[in-house]
Amino acid sequence: MADVQGNNNHVPVLFSYSVFSRPSSVPAGSGHELLIQKFLSIYGHQIDVHRKFVVQLFSDEWGQYVDLPKGFVISEKCKLRLIPLQMDITTLGNLSPSTTVFFCCDMQERFRPAIKYFGDIISVGQRLLQGARILGVPLIVSEQYPKGLGSTVQELDLTGAKLVFPKTKFSMVLPEVEAALAEIPGLRSVVLFGVETHVCIQQTALDLIGRGLEVHIIADSTSSRSMMDRMFALERLARTGIIITTSESVLLQLVSDKEHPKFKEIQNIIKASAPESGLLSKV
Repeated sequence: MADVQGNNNHVPVLFSYSVFSRPSSVPAGSGHELLIQKFLSIYGHQIDVHRKFVVQLFSDEWGQYVDLPKGFVISEKCKLRLIPLQMDITTLGNLSPSTTVFFCCDMQERFRPAIKYFGDIISVGQRLLQGARILGVPLIVSEQYPKGLGSTVQELDLTGAKLVFPKTKFSMVLPEVEAALAEIPGLRSVVLFGVETHVCIQQTALDLIGRGLEVHIIADSTSSRSMMDRMFALERLARTGIIITTSESVLLQLVSDKEHPKFKEIQNIIKASAPESGLLSKV
């Protein structure tokens, strides 16, 4: 704790990047350049130095992070985060098994009669989970208040899941999830599916992009009780830069080449097309 508490000439600072946060300290009077160096010393193996970044300071006045004011120097305890300013055009939207995690959100038994086309999104979810196991992509699964809403439906095989956890918060981004994500080196992308699109999926996606991760929502494996809620949620999320895609597109993107050693296994999963359900309708 000595580094966190510092001494008379050092100020405690919480340094956050992506899903990670680490307390440390810097000399009083440290400015932008020294702070960047500190971020690199803490997270250097995870930061692409060829990308541009902005440092933000948590503002008690506004209750959120704001861009670091010009000429800012450290004078008191504070929270800082490093945000990518732009994505490398060659990586934007690309998926790789080694830098991707799958999030399965609240696919529980009690939702079966209420969620539109629930059987179809379960069917697609089965394909995604099978693909994740084949390709070695980590899986994180949430269950919303399972005491009252039941466990994940039996059709979904959660064998090998990195984390299955209960929650009451709508977003999946809880401390135990952030800890699990921190164990995945070079994590860049989250493939997200489940229910409900306009509540837990939406709030999870927004929390994830706020932590610098790229989010791919599987349109054929997410739904709501209301198709109107689903439609407007997907439109809103797309406008924030979240990628709305399909199960087959994601699985083929993860193998990327017919010569991939797992291509035939993935091909067997998608030989039968995903259900063409009423999810295609807007309302």
